[in-house]
Amino acid sequence: MKELVKIQSELKAPKGQFNSFGKYKYRSCEDILEAVKPLLAKQNVTLTIADDIVLVGDRIYVKATATITNSAGEKEISTAFAREEESKKGMDASQVTGTASSYARKYALNGLFCIDDTKDADATNTHGKENTVTYGSLAEVVASGDPIYAPIADAADKAADKAALREVFKAAKDKLETSSAIAVATKNLIIAKSKQIA
Repeated sequence: MKELVKIQSELKAPKGQFNSFGKYKYRSCEDILEAVKPLLAKQNVTLTIADDIVLVGDRIYVKATATITNSAGEKEISTAFAREEESKKGMDASQVTGTASSYARKYALNGLFCIDDTKDADATNTHGKENTVTYGSLAEVVASGDPIYAPIADAADKAADKAALREVFKAAKDKLETSSAIAVATKNLIIAKSKQIA
């Protein structure tokens, strides 16, 4: 779809949010929508986003589907999944679902508009300086739905101690040694978690 190609090349979706705890900037679903709406109008296309609740094993996931449709009826679709936490301190069930929906929608939009939420490997190489990460948390990597790194991040996120985390790292070592941005981010997040737990 030629309209989508034009939107992808013109879209600038800045990271308009700031996580004061983790000291990093990030882009929300709302930031992407605000940036893309004028381009949708310019190309005379519509964007819809829908959520489905999906049960995988004993876990609940929100599946977000972003669909762009041109005036000829041609469609391009992108989907992403985010797992609901069983419970999250300070949140009721609807807030937990809403959080998962926001993550899933953000990553469906990232896929549709080719927005890379990570930096390239050189940008994440700190050359011995303070360790930085490109995803704000292991949960964000899980929410990305990446078929290789989301399961690794999920296992690392569930690791209760350094020994369990070490086992996750050891099992995934070959995958974490690649130079892809998501591999670097996942590895850095695992390392950061290992410094925080007993």
